[in-house]
Amino acid sequence: MTIEGKDVTIFPSGIGGTPLIILNAVDDEGEQVWKAASSISGYPFSLAVISGLDWNRDLSPWPSSAVFRGSADFSGGADAYLDVLSSSIIPRVMDSLGSEPGYIAIAGYSLAGLFALYTMYRTTLFSRFASISGSLWYPGFREYVKGHVPLCRPDAVYLSLGDREARTRNIVMQSVERNTVELAGHYRDIGVDTFFELNEGNHFRDPIGRTARGMAWLLGDHR
Repeated sequence: MTIEGKDVTIFPSGIGGTPLIILNAVDDEGEQVWKAASSISGYPFSLAVISGLDWNRDLSPWPSSAVFRGSADFSGGADAYLDVLSSSIIPRVMDSLGSEPGYIAIAGYSLAGLFALYTMYRTTLFSRFASISGSLWYPGFREYVKGHVPLCRPDAVYLSLGDREARTRNIVMQSVERNTVELAGHYRDIGVDTFFELNEGNHFRDPIGRTARGMAWLLGDHR
């Protein structure tokens, strides 16, 4: 279905009260992720996949210059998109499921992983967060996290990265591994159940598998 100009695909668990994971995605990878995560985790869950996003607008927390020549600048529309997500998209998803989820988690790859962590400081809607190969190189984001307190205590935070992602000529993106490791330590220091996974390969290797593993970890027992 289409909600507020976004494409929303729901994969229901068929069981009332199970967790709901929100996944901001590039296109049509939702079914592959759903199947892979279901086989790994063994826990029933519903998945809502949102695509049709303007990534550089909808998922960026504040304006920033483009990191590649010829690409668009980041316009900082995350707050506006989060408002649409929380006030329109998720209520429609929950109406479709027909029951309240046990909890709502949010996951994403690349800029969507950055957005997932950003929501922790802007809403109390989500309780578990997965930033998979997240764009934690984003200018000012590490400082933002360290200078702010989550609006509610997260139950779990999952962070991952490819072991070659920081090996780039792009000066801005070279900070991604240092920032990701540092933020994993930060979340542990404030008492959050946090897992950091370093995968083989660059940013584009096995996004389906990486996303599925992150979601499966969120579904585990975190107290």
